[in-house]
Amino acid sequence: MSSEISILLADDQHLIRMGFSLILDGEDDLTVVGEAPDGAAAVEEAMRLRPDVVLMDVRMPVLDGIEATRRITAALPDTRVIILTTFGLDEYAYSGLEAGASAFLLKDVTPPELVAAVRAAANSDAVAPQETKRLLAEFGRARAEDPLLQDLTPREREVLEAMAEGLSNAEIARKFFVSEATVKTHVRRILTKLHLRDRVQAVVYAYETGLVVPTQGLDY
Repeated sequence: MSSEISILLADDQHLIRMGFSLILDGEDDLTVVGEAPDGAAAVEEAMRLRPDVVLMDVRMPVLDGIEATRRITAALPDTRVIILTTFGLDEYAYSGLEAGASAFLLKDVTPPELVAAVRAAANSDAVAPQETKRLLAEFGRARAEDPLLQDLTPREREVLEAMAEGLSNAEIARKFFVSEATVKTHVRRILTKLHLRDRVQAVVYAYETGLVVPTQGLDY
């Protein structure tokens, strides 16, 4: 990925798209390359532009943001989607994470938080924020243990649990008395073995498979 992060804005409210565009284009490393007023247009523009990050409103006409996210993440594995929602604990936002989104943001996010979230989403090593973990704790749907978990080594399983607790690579390295480079290798192998896109998807996976209980690692 180049040092400049390309962004697609998908929201049916023109003023929100305009406001976000002004904030993001004001950063040297961020560029808004396109806009979409509905989910169908978002999918079409994403396929055409192949942006690094899509800011996706969860509720849009023609095609909702969840289905648009599902289509984009399935077709463009290198594109990260951030779900935009009005309420913090929103089951639609959780469904967006299930569909492959890498994060969610409230629409009243501050400019520094918006910029930081876009940069974090573009970075596959980004740590899941507390808000995401709270969302998973609220709406996480446990399912039977995935047989793919058996492919993980004991240490990889421990690292996955630590990732789900929101620990950074440096924090995991200190916890297990290994180098940060070793942790990065473990993380890469975990994502590959479990067919996951990024760390946030790893957190979703850990909650849904019961590897992490809903209240574990949460700071309310």
